[in-house]
Amino acid sequence: MSTEASEQASLLLVDDDTTFCQVLGRALEKRGYSVTIAHSVEQALPLARENPPEYAVIDLKMDGATGLVLIQALHELDPATRIVMLTGYASIATAVEAIKLGATQYLAKPANADEIVAAFGHQANPVAPLNPQPASVNRLEWEHIQRVLHENQGNISATARALNMHRRTLQRKLGKIPTD
Repeated sequence: MSTEASEQASLLLVDDDTTFCQVLGRALEKRGYSVTIAHSVEQALPLARENPPEYAVIDLKMDGATGLVLIQALHELDPATRIVMLTGYASIATAVEAIKLGATQYLAKPANADEIVAAFGHQANPVAPLNPQPASVNRLEWEHIQRVLHENQGNISATARALNMHRRTLQRKLGKIPTD
């Protein structure tokens, strides 16, 4: 390993979108990070245990466990790890939960490499107690649908188009309010 590579800060990038990972990984490498990529929490945990990263960028919603599980595991491995949570399903509840679990910052997708690097410098200061049961992915999806519905002034057809979803499917999802 060269001296330059050993001086680079280690960064774990976890997202199930392989193209997004490749593009963001290259952009972060150009900014001086040594990037390791995983596409699920289950794939990332052994990598993190073997070499706890100094920085991490984690997607919230992936197949298998959610990114919140990985935030907690990384924080337990090394509380100094700077973690940025990325999500297309932004909600206040998950943002607060991510910060409480140890994330440095929470960004809605799309976020570029410069925004992510800037977010690493943010100082997290959780003061509220941890929720023993974080919001489910169904709850996050429902909150995202509600936000998009609000942006479309309650228009179901426009919301369905914005979410790339059939109108009837959207109506079914709106009728099922998650209890958690």
